[in-house]
Amino acid sequence: MKLLPRLSLVVGGARSGKSGLAERLVTGTGRPRRYIATAQAWDDEMRDRIARHRADRGAQWTTVEAPLDLAPVLAAAHPSEAVLLDCATLWLTNHMLADHDLAAESAALLAALAACPAPVVVVSNEVGWGIVPENALARAFRDAQGRLNQQIAAQADLVIGVMAGLPMVLKGDRPAWL
Repeated sequence: MKLLPRLSLVVGGARSGKSGLAERLVTGTGRPRRYIATAQAWDDEMRDRIARHRADRGAQWTTVEAPLDLAPVLAAAHPSEAVLLDCATLWLTNHMLADHDLAAESAALLAALAACPAPVVVVSNEVGWGIVPENALARAFRDAQGRLNQQIAAQADLVIGVMAGLPMVLKGDRPAWL
């Protein structure tokens, strides 16, 4: 089995290639693969998007739907697996829309990531490179997402930024199979 750091973060903009790169990171380990999906299908377009994503991954992944409570799912991972959490941005959105305490939820996520018995790759969106949002809710989300990305990156052994499908190692050593 190829080694994967205990915690990795793959961050980038929409359609940057971050999920594909994260899947290659996990697949390259040769370990059984667990995919933790945080998306919720609120409309037909999102249902189609989720179905395409699942079909593209193939049957070699064990998929667990966890839009809010990630701690028990991460704790249930087997040490022989590699886990992909896709994505922290949708997870944060779910909590924000449910009017949960984002600081408390983020702290719980960070603790669950640290306690996970398997290596984890987290996918997240970089939302701070655009214009300042016009409304308070969007600005609060942008700020919360930026803080969460910083917290995960600080805890991670490997951080990769993805732009235009190209990986840029921001922290740690690039895995040879990437």
